[in-house]
Amino acid sequence: MILIIGGAWQGKLTFATELAKSALNSSISNNEIEEEHEIAEGSRDSFEAAMTCPIIHGFHEYIRRLLKEGKSVDAFLEAVWRQNPDVIITSDELGCGIVPFDPADREWREVSGRASVRLARISRGVYRMVCGIATQIK
Repeated sequence: MILIIGGAWQGKLTFATELAKSALNSSISNNEIEEEHEIAEGSRDSFEAAMTCPIIHGFHEYIRRLLKEGKSVDAFLEAVWRQNPDVIITSDELGCGIVPFDPADREWREVSGRASVRLARISRGVYRMVCGIATQIK
């Protein structure tokens, strides 16, 4: 598992696809890895897609949906770790901005941060993206 964190629109997905392509020894083209079935989008794809796709983009959005549906974030993290151990995960850093007024948004921010901590612990690599530049922090 590899975790890529950073602000919105900082190049996380581009970097994730580069890592995925590299991991597959360039056996597929850039166009193939960018197909929808290869990337699980946290804002729209099924929870099951996160268990099989090589890239999970927008993990923080999966967390938002889990919270809204009353599902266990811990159980989801555990399932991803067990069923998709080589996945590359991108997640927006939500803790650097203004604290939201809405209690549900504050909970989402806190749970997302704690989930990132847990993912970082179990990941073999962690990167922070700023302005399209990746810095490996683990």
